[in-house]
Amino acid sequence: MKTVTVLGCTGSIGCSTVDLLHQAGEGVSVKALVGGRNVALLAEQAKALRAEMAVIADEQALPELKALLAGTGIAVSAGRSAVIEAAGVPADWTMAAITGAAGLEPTLAAVRNGRAIALANKEALVCAGDVMLRAVKEAGATLLPVDSEHNAVFQAMADRQENQVGKIILTASGGPFRTATTAEMEAATPAQALKHPTWSMGAKISIDSASMFNKGLEVIEAARIFGLPEDRIDVLVHPQSVVHGMVQYTDGSLIAQMGSADMRIPIAHCLAWPQRMATTSPQLDLATFGTLVFEAPDPVRFPALRLARQALREGGAASTVLSAANEIAVEAFLGGQIGFLDIPRLVEAVMDRLGAPPIDTLEAVLHWDNEARIAAQGYIAKQAA
Repeated sequence: MKTVTVLGCTGSIGCSTVDLLHQAGEGVSVKALVGGRNVALLAEQAKALRAEMAVIADEQALPELKALLAGTGIAVSAGRSAVIEAAGVPADWTMAAITGAAGLEPTLAAVRNGRAIALANKEALVCAGDVMLRAVKEAGATLLPVDSEHNAVFQAMADRQENQVGKIILTASGGPFRTATTAEMEAATPAQALKHPTWSMGAKISIDSASMFNKGLEVIEAARIFGLPEDRIDVLVHPQSVVHGMVQYTDGSLIAQMGSADMRIPIAHCLAWPQRMATTSPQLDLATFGTLVFEAPDPVRFPALRLARQALREGGAASTVLSAANEIAVEAFLGGQIGFLDIPRLVEAVMDRLGAPPIDTLEAVLHWDNEARIAAQGYIAKQAA
C-alpha cells in the first residue's frame, strides 16, 4: 500500500492526479489532499478517495469545508500553516502541484520527509533551486519530474548513463502565436493568448506557453534536475506535441519520448515509478499525424528564452526575480493592465534593476521574490500613469 499526499489537488495537475488515484484503486492510501479555494471540489475528492485529511488554503472557506465533510471522519483544517503541516505529514509519494511561490514551503516540507516527490511546481527549482536541491540531498528524497518535457528526458535517461549525455532537447508547441506577427502579438488579447492549440491548462501556464516563458522556466528547471549547463539544453518548437523531450548521447544516438498530449501520462509514470501503470489516456497513433515538424524558436518574437538563459548564467537570485516578475506581469496582462509583449519587457526591466544577488536560504528566496514583485508593480504603475 503506497501512502499519497496531493498538494494542489483542485488544480489541473491535481485533478489529473486524483483521476489516476481512482484508477490505482486499493493500491494507494491518501494521507492528505490540499486545495486552494475550490471547497466543493476538495470535499468531493476527499470523500471519493477516503482521504485522512483535507486542507483548504483559504481560511475563509473552513466553515464550508467542515460542513461538507461533517460525519466523514476526515480531518479538516485551513490556512497557510495548515497547508505546510499537511505537506509535512509522512507519505511515500507526494504530488507537489501548488503553483507559484506559494508552493515553496509546502514542497520543502514534503522533501524533508525523504520520500518520493513528484514535482509539478516549477518555482521550487526555478526560484529556490539551490535551497531545494540541498534539502533533497540532505533528506535523501527522490525528485520525480512531472512536467511532460522533463519527464520525457527522465524516461529517455532510463539507462542512467548521464555521463554519456551530450545534450537534452525540450520541445515546445509554440503556443497560439507560433506563426503570429509581432504586430499581432502586440495587439493580442487575454482570450487569444489563453487558446492553447494542444494542451488544456490553467490560465497562468497557458499565458506562459504563449509567451514561451514556460519553456524558459523549464530550461532553468532542467539545468537543476539534470545537472547540465545552459548551453547543453536545447529547445525545439514542435507544434504537434507528440515528442515531449529528447536526449542526445555522445555516441550520436537520439532517444525521444513520445505520447499523447495528456498530463496523466507523465503523472502516471511518476506515481508508479520505478514501475508503470495502465491509464485511460489516449494511445498515440503516429499514422494520424503523418508529418512531425520541428523548428528553432524565434528569439525576436519570444525573448523569454533569452531572459531565462541569462538568469541561469547569472545565478543567485536572477531566476527568482525572473519568475516573480513574470507572475506579476501575467496577472497584469490578464487584468488588462499591460499588453502581451509588455510581459517580457517588464521582466527584463525588473531583472536589470535587481540583478543577481546571492541567495542560500528560503528566507532570502522569499525576500527577493517579494522585491521582484514590488519592482514589477512599480513598472505597471508607471505604464498606467
